[in-house]
Amino acid sequence: MRGLAVLVASLLACACSSQDSSVVSSASKTDTTEVVVFAAASLNKVFPEIAPATYSFDGSSSLVDQISAGAPADVFASADRRTMDKAVGAGLIDGEPVMFATNHLVLITPANNPGGITGLDTSLEGRKLVTCAPEVPCGAATVKLAEKAGITLHPVSEESKVTDVLGKVSSGEADAGLVYATDAVTAGAAVATFEIPGAAADPNTYWIARVKGTRNASGADAFIARITQEGTAVLAEHGFGPAR
Repeated sequence: MRGLAVLVASLLACACSSQDSSVVSSASKTDTTEVVVFAAASLNKVFPEIAPATYSFDGSSSLVDQISAGAPADVFASADRRTMDKAVGAGLIDGEPVMFATNHLVLITPANNPGGITGLDTSLEGRKLVTCAPEVPCGAATVKLAEKAGITLHPVSEESKVTDVLGKVSSGEADAGLVYATDAVTAGAAVATFEIPGAAADPNTYWIARVKGTRNASGADAFIARITQEGTAVLAEHGFGPAR
């Protein structure tokens, strides 16, 4: 009798496991073309490679403001936990957010480094430095790193999204800027990259969640499944670190 009970329990466990697996597999295969995704600007290259969708890329905090104002979105992906928590606190998120990647800041200059920058140090004095605004994830991370390094930064402009910082540096409009490591990878030979001591050990964490009130819940869930499952390899190819 005991052997029969063990066998039945084992079969039930296998059945449940198989059912859960099929649900996940089915979700990831659902068409996501019509899913409206509001995602951090630093994801503008990698997300379209993982799944088709209707994308809006911007600074994470700006996206929260847009969703709060009624902009239609099915999925929200943030470049830090603080901004995702802001969305959760505002009642904009349905379910529990999921961490799917990490990223850290680096210092970049134009390829020929005309300002003679050597890193996040006194070589930045008197140079045209561009950073993200403190209210967006890349800006908050910049403030944190500068404090740890014991240096006061004097940016000539503070941008609302990291891709604008990248654009100003790669075009030569600025002498230096702080961007994510993945942005430096995207820029390739257009910029010179300087790692910042301690930055990789304390990276930004990226989070994704379904927006409350979506009319395409199944599509939103399918998109999130693709990002958090088969999308991990593509994220790594673009320089993102794994979720922690």
